[in-house]
Amino acid sequence: MQIRQAPRHGSVPGQSTTGSHAADADINNLKDTPWRSLTKALTYRILASGAMFVIFFILFRSYTSRTFNESIGDASIISVIDFVTKLAIYYAHERVWNNIKWGKYWQKQFWKRRAWRRHYRLLHQK
Repeated sequence: MQIRQAPRHGSVPGQSTTGSHAADADINNLKDTPWRSLTKALTYRILASGAMFVIFFILFRSYTSRTFNESIGDASIISVIDFVTKLAIYYAHERVWNNIKWGKYWQKQFWKRRAWRRHYRLLHQK
C-alpha cells in the first residue's frame, strides 16, 4: 500500500500562486530589443578589441623594430577594422538567435511542471 502525500505548501499542480496569468509570464520567453542586442554587441566588442589591441601592441613592440608610435598606430588600425566587422557580425548573429525558439524550453518552470505531473501520476495510480 502506498502512502499518498499532499502537495507541499498548499499548492496545486498547474495553479498559479499569484493568481495572475500576466504575472506568470516567464521573463526568459521575452525577446531582446534591437537596442539591447546592440548594447550587448558594443560592450562585448569594446572588451574584446581592447584585449586584442594590447596583445598586438605587445607583439609589435617585442618582435618588430617599430617605434612606440608606429606600434600604437598599427595596433589601432587592426583594432578598428576588427571592431567594426565583428560588431556587425555579432549583432546579426544575436538578432537571428533571438528569433530561434530551439533550446528555450530549458527553463526552471518547464521542469517544475513536468516533475509535478510525474509526482501526480505516481500518487494517483490505481
